[in-house]
Amino acid sequence: MTAPQYPQATSQVNNEPHSRTEPSRSPSDRRTTTRSRVGGLWVAAVLFALVLLLLLIFLLQNGQRAEVSFFGAHGQLPMGVALLLAAVFGILLVALPGTARIMQLKMRRERGTGTERPTGPPRVTGESADRL
Repeated sequence: MTAPQYPQATSQVNNEPHSRTEPSRSPSDRRTTTRSRVGGLWVAAVLFALVLLLLLIFLLQNGQRAEVSFFGAHGQLPMGVALLLAAVFGILLVALPGTARIMQLKMRRERGTGTERPTGPPRVTGESADRL
């Protein structure tokens, strides 16, 4: 006995067989997902892990000893560690003035001085206004 043969449904427009799957939706019909803090944290954690992996590879490949002198202290460190410490000290040298400037701006904002700037042309007052 053979399975019954059913005629395949065809489209009214172009006589092609209908697909049994759902019709494709246009991009405007699809639900859009919003980004969440957890999703952002997940991306940050993965990127951080990749950076740590690259850093570990860098340290392992640069293991030869280097002579280091710093403010009178002398010692030997692996080359990778010495370069990493130099990079960290460089970042700190850049971060310190930036931190001082941010604190300065916060203190100025808390005091309420210097935050309001005129949006229009400067006003002429006093004797200089009489001359015009």
